[in-house]
Amino acid sequence: MQSHERLLDVLRDRLGLKGTKEGCSTGDCGICAVLMDGKLVNSCLIFAIQARNKKIVTIEGIGTAEKLHPIQRAFMKWNASQCGYCIPAMILAAKDLLDKNPNPSDDDIKMATSGILCRCTGYLKIVEAVKTAADEMRK
Repeated sequence: MQSHERLLDVLRDRLGLKGTKEGCSTGDCGICAVLMDGKLVNSCLIFAIQARNKKIVTIEGIGTAEKLHPIQRAFMKWNASQCGYCIPAMILAAKDLLDKNPNPSDDDIKMATSGILCRCTGYLKIVEAVKTAADEMRK
């Protein structure tokens, strides 16, 4: 690992975790978001060396093809994914929120996902998906 490598590059190029996408490379779009020690961060702004000994969760760490996470199921139910480019980050933002607040308001959901740009969905289906996932996860 080189001291100048970004976490995003290590995840995608060295580890083959292609679910984390690159958008703007300046931290403005949030598309590259991952969870680092339970906190949503933009992996394009984090040097890989800063992630050493941290718990990193990417979309590949949320559910499996055989057993989707409730957030993934809710996104499918609500057709909350159009092109899908932002969805890995949106799902991680939803997980971050629901881990801290199991009963979020619409405003809480909008705030939690506000740092991730989505050109396709208009966010309404994403809000509904997160509310559905919250309901399922509370049961």
